[in-house]
Amino acid sequence: MQVARIHGAGDMRLHDEPMPEPGEGEALVRVTAVGVCGSDVHWLRDGSIGNDRVMEPLILGHECAGVIESGSRKGERVAIDPACPCGKCEFCLEGNPNLCSNLRFAGHAPHDGALRQYIAWPETSLIALPESVSDIEGVMLEPLGVAIYSVDCGNVNPGMSVGIFGCGTIGLCIIQVARAAGATSILATELPGLAHRIEAARTAGATVFEARGGREMEEILNASGGRGVDVAFEAAGDPAAVESAIGAVKPGGSVCLIGIPPNDRTEFTASTARRKDLTIHVVHRMKHTYPRSIQLVQNSQVDVRSLVTHRFPLSEVTRAYAVAEKREGIKIVVDCRRPA
Repeated sequence: MQVARIHGAGDMRLHDEPMPEPGEGEALVRVTAVGVCGSDVHWLRDGSIGNDRVMEPLILGHECAGVIESGSRKGERVAIDPACPCGKCEFCLEGNPNLCSNLRFAGHAPHDGALRQYIAWPETSLIALPESVSDIEGVMLEPLGVAIYSVDCGNVNPGMSVGIFGCGTIGLCIIQVARAAGATSILATELPGLAHRIEAARTAGATVFEARGGREMEEILNASGGRGVDVAFEAAGDPAAVESAIGAVKPGGSVCLIGIPPNDRTEFTASTARRKDLTIHVVHRMKHTYPRSIQLVQNSQVDVRSLVTHRFPLSEVTRAYAVAEKREGIKIVVDCRRPA
């Protein structure tokens, strides 16, 4: 089978490798589609994320869907949950599997992901897809789950105002989930050079301001009558976006930090956050979101299909990552059914 592995910063290669053998409790899955996440771009560009580094050639890919090829569920279309918590540690028992001490996460070193034609994965992490949900939508359930968990962390309720700073895939999903949660005022920012993302945010129901050196913070304050938004979501991985989110939220409000900063540091003006008595939540992936993700897609409350702007065969995976890094589209998907 064909596999894409990164060997270090900027070094991705295609390999022919043997089919994986399912272990106990696992099933063989024929991978149909894999999304390219911003974190994947970090892995390829830097060969690391935070303190985790590529020590052995690594298969990326944690936004994925496929078809089960072995066992009693053979032929079933599934979304592949990239997270396999142990279910036994303190954090799992507390109901926080995203904080599992022994977590196996697809595409995060040292655990290989789904950027290949076949994967052996625990059956408990294979989520059945209804006929009405396509494979591409199945791929999008993972980033949608991050958006759902972020909105949960922000405690968004009907009638609230929210700000989204950064309109990539996660930011655009947050706009839709916040709207579904009852937010009545949705304000967003994006860089002026990314007109396609600005248009997508407007289509999703947000009032969008171009990010221009902090000016957007003042514009959001003005648009909210001077009080600021109830909840701000930073989804850009950019220090300027963090600063704008802190500045644009109301006193006593909440800020959720979701983006991955380029140098593994997040900074903001402490006096602004302190005087506002803000609640700051740093979001880590998602938990217990797949059922809700599927329901939102099935009920047409969230449109994730339109966020997929580019598709490439597995043989063109390096080109797919180049497009993602340049932010030429929104969600880039690799079709593993077309290796050549």
